[in-house]
Amino acid sequence: MSKSVETEGALETRGIEQVPDHERTARTRELFPTWVGANISVLLLTMGASLVVAYHLNIWQALVVAVAAPIVSYGLVGLIGIAGKRGGAPGMALSRAVFGQRGNLLPGSLIWVARWGWETINAVTGAYAMLTILDILFGVEANSVLDMVTLLVFVVATFAISGLGINAVQKCNKYATYVFGVFSVLVLGYLAANTDWSKVMDHSAGSTAAVITGVGMIAAGGVSWIPSAPDFTRYLPRTASSRAIVGTAVGGAGVVVLPMVLMGAVMAVSTPDLASATDPVSFLGEILPTWIAVPYLCIALIGMLLINSMSMYSAGFTAQTLGFKVPRHWAVSVNAVISLIFGGVLMLVATSFMGSFIAFLSLLAVAFSAWVGVFGADMLHRTEYDGAAMADTTRTSAYWYRGGFSPAAVAAWAVGLLSGLMFTTSDWFTGPLAKNNVIGEYGLGWVATIVISGLLYLVLPKPATTPAAATEAAGTTEERVPADA
Repeated sequence: MSKSVETEGALETRGIEQVPDHERTARTRELFPTWVGANISVLLLTMGASLVVAYHLNIWQALVVAVAAPIVSYGLVGLIGIAGKRGGAPGMALSRAVFGQRGNLLPGSLIWVARWGWETINAVTGAYAMLTILDILFGVEANSVLDMVTLLVFVVATFAISGLGINAVQKCNKYATYVFGVFSVLVLGYLAANTDWSKVMDHSAGSTAAVITGVGMIAAGGVSWIPSAPDFTRYLPRTASSRAIVGTAVGGAGVVVLPMVLMGAVMAVSTPDLASATDPVSFLGEILPTWIAVPYLCIALIGMLLINSMSMYSAGFTAQTLGFKVPRHWAVSVNAVISLIFGGVLMLVATSFMGSFIAFLSLLAVAFSAWVGVFGADMLHRTEYDGAAMADTTRTSAYWYRGGFSPAAVAAWAVGLLSGLMFTTSDWFTGPLAKNNVIGEYGLGWVATIVISGLLYLVLPKPATTPAAATEAAGTTEERVPADA
């Protein structure tokens, strides 16, 4: 990430305000390691194993899922990321232009709360990685006290990285990409040499419905990054290539998702318990030799740190858009404390980590998708964002609309959210329409949410902006240049 006045040095001080054009000197290729880092998670191995054990897919069907899932989910990440270069602000700040100053509090609050769960899952996985390393190297067995200590260490490290800001996150992602690539090749080589491939190839094929469900399950993880996409593209100049923004998102995710999902599918043939393990990490110490397992677990630990750092980085912006009058790095600390508390509960109480994770993932995707449908539909006709109007939370804002709400956006969001839940099924919740239709059968409640909320927003009448939108507030003249390249 190229240096600017506000990001120069270790600590990023810029919050949700619009980035001036003269500071937007980043390059699209710098996004590639960002989306690599967002996917360095051993949970992908376990999800790949679920394709074989739970959905009964063969290796070729797992390959189809591993290719299609990042294209679908991170294609959407890249498309929404285009709004970042258009508006030069985080996603939930740009969202004020769509939902209105008060209306934005509704999806913003839900997305903020949903991030608590996502960060909790990642923190627990990181803590399990630390526990497994201690067990392999020193024979230290896990207990309640050690669980909490490793969780605390992980959360503190996450807060340190995300609190520093975009430069720290980008730099960590860059180096992690190289190291992860090297050790992934080692693991793939070991598996290729030690796997009973006749057993893998003889595995019978599953149904087409199961393949679609698998794509939906793995893509749901990527959906959680869609509202955050502009957070990482706001330093791009307006002339940045939209195609490159989408390409780096899909490519960065794909180079991780594809091999890890396939690795999980191959591992599951010989270790079917992998898909239902209470601890989603310790199996690596059993399957791989120590000289590979320990470094790879360290990389997995770094990956989970980066994923949580990116999530908390965005969560800090979301908290600021909700009205928390604190610097971004202090807003991040709220999510750090919450993930510590919830993570402790999950490690001490939950009996099935993967069952809880898959159930959470299905509901998380719906929560994010209602916003995605409305915001994405709005992008079809909006190519610029008024920085002064986004920052003005009073009645004088051009984005005040009717009482602070855009009725079309809020109504489409609410209807899409409720409809998506009706089509969603999980261990925790099953919607009334989830079992009696194709969408519910295929586990695509989040897809239904995007489609319904987006189409409804397009057909509903939009409120006109207030006359204040026509005024050129200080510092906003340059923000009104048409955006797309």
